[in-house]
Amino acid sequence: MGIIIKPVITEKTTALTEKTAERYVFRVSPDANKIEIKKAIEALYNVKVESVNTVNYSGKRKARYTKSGLIRGKVAAFKKAVVTLEKGQTIDFYANI
Repeated sequence: MGIIIKPVITEKTTALTEKTAERYVFRVSPDANKIEIKKAIEALYNVKVESVNTVNYSGKRKARYTKSGLIRGKVAAFKKAVVTLEKGQTIDFYANI
């Protein structure tokens, strides 16, 4: 499994990118550290990374009622990385569409 799972493109991350054009958010492998994330981003997108901030999200228990009774489950835990690029560097996620 790779280090970078997928970019996170939501209203909140789009607003962050518009505010400071060099910041991008990625969903990453939970066991990846900041140095591995930095090297993976630089290799994948051919950019220079200035800093990496990570956030660990714990899994949450969910339950719902159905006709056959209560169904319980768990949302998986995941890790996000906020990557700041050097000045003038950008990543275009929509270039290949």
